[in-house]
Amino acid sequence: MEPDASWLPWDSQLAANWSMEQALVWTHGLPVEYQYPATEISSCCLQTFVPASSTGGHLVDHTAAAADTQLNDPDPIEKEAAAQDQLEVDLQNMVLKIHVDPIHAFEKAASDYKAGVDLMRLKIHRYPATIRALGERYTVPTTVAIGPYHHGRAHLTPAEKVKHVAAYHCIRESGRPVQEMYDAVAHAACGTRGLYDADAVAGVGDGDLLPMMFYDACFLVQYMLTCTRAGPAQMDPALRSFFDANDNDVFRDITQLENQLPWRVVEAVMMFRPVPVAEFVASLRGCLQDRKVDDSGEEPFVLDEGGYGEPPHLLGLLRFYIVGRSHAKLPALPEIEAISFSVSTIELAEIGVALAPSRTTQLIHMGVREKGSLFAELSLAPLSLDDTRASLLVNMAALELRTTPSFHDADDEDSAVCSYLLLLGMIVDREEDVHELRRRRILQGGGGLTNREALEFLASLQGLRLGSRYVRTMEEIESYKSERRTRTKVHAFVYRNLKTIVAAISAIAAVVGIAGTLKSLKVVH
Repeated sequence: MEPDASWLPWDSQLAANWSMEQALVWTHGLPVEYQYPATEISSCCLQTFVPASSTGGHLVDHTAAAADTQLNDPDPIEKEAAAQDQLEVDLQNMVLKIHVDPIHAFEKAASDYKAGVDLMRLKIHRYPATIRALGERYTVPTTVAIGPYHHGRAHLTPAEKVKHVAAYHCIRESGRPVQEMYDAVAHAACGTRGLYDADAVAGVGDGDLLPMMFYDACFLVQYMLTCTRAGPAQMDPALRSFFDANDNDVFRDITQLENQLPWRVVEAVMMFRPVPVAEFVASLRGCLQDRKVDDSGEEPFVLDEGGYGEPPHLLGLLRFYIVGRSHAKLPALPEIEAISFSVSTIELAEIGVALAPSRTTQLIHMGVREKGSLFAELSLAPLSLDDTRASLLVNMAALELRTTPSFHDADDEDSAVCSYLLLLGMIVDREEDVHELRRRRILQGGGGLTNREALEFLASLQGLRLGSRYVRTMEEIESYKSERRTRTKVHAFVYRNLKTIVAAISAIAAVVGIAGTLKSLKVVH
């Protein structure tokens, strides 16, 4: 077999002098879930509905005989019976079983739909209209394309050479043959075409898709190594220089929803060039904050391999740990006749609910908690808001919108980012409200987005679907008001008239002081 070196970088194909077996091929025309290794494609079994009469159908078996074989029965009655029950046709030794019972058609339709739902979490989704309307700032990579959606854009071409360098170092550091690594990636990529939007990959042949995945996976592996303790010191200086110089841009690009690679493909490279994934995730799960927060409430980090299952891609992996899990069972709330789904900072202050940063960095920990009999806190994870973190939040929210059709029926964690962004947006109506978030240490740091930019960013996301934790928080606020109606009214009166009350108290104190002075003078005389 002639060496197939078409996937090698640049002109090195011309120098290839080693045998390459094509490990896997696509069976065009079959759905992706029915792809097989090329050596195994020798027969198939199809099912379809063929009505034998207007009232029902029968099983008709097409068994290998001869391509032009026909039933030859002189008895018309027996011929009709045979036609109803069995028809033997040789189609190049392929056995076709055609079931004509109508229920099979419905069962297959239901099964196909369920399979599509099960794959929803693993797919590489396109942006929903709500997110796409935000523009290219959060939806188009600026430095590197991962996967086929943005591959070939002119401004991303320089990074393609860096991918070849990353692949070279993955191969060299693995100590394994090039072909062995490439075959492993090709095997892992088998079936992943169906995870992408069909229209987007319709014009991308397998000769382009598989090499693309190989180089992209090597690039991601080398980037992940830069986020570990030992990785940078072991890395080639030129490659490390690229990652250091473009760190924010690369991180923003590889965490965009449409710029993803199936995680199983990345894992195929990591079998040869291992990455301490737990250390990588631990280094990034607090990436929404600049400052070290009080993490006394957080347990030591352990990679939750059993609870999460197979990650869909890098964005999905990071979102899972940035959101976190809420293991505490939330108490049931009393029934409320009416609920408002919006409340301002001023309204919260009037009823004695102060804003406070949560003790952990995980986004799932949000809500109202009582602080004594007169006050409560609305706590949210702290955030250092800049362009890179804003992009990450947008793309994590987009992932939630695409993978969770109904937030109402899903776990709170499945809509936590949308809930978090909606709560922040609910609180801020003016630049002064953003300043209040900074004063309360929910927004950290002086750099990043200005108050005006933060306000515009959060306002642009108010069209997100209501997450379950957002709804729960609004119910908690309403319940707090309802159960402490008298106290909240008194607190609101005091809050609104605080200056007048303080002035009156000062005046009374002054009068009392003057009266006391006069009395003392009178006693002296």
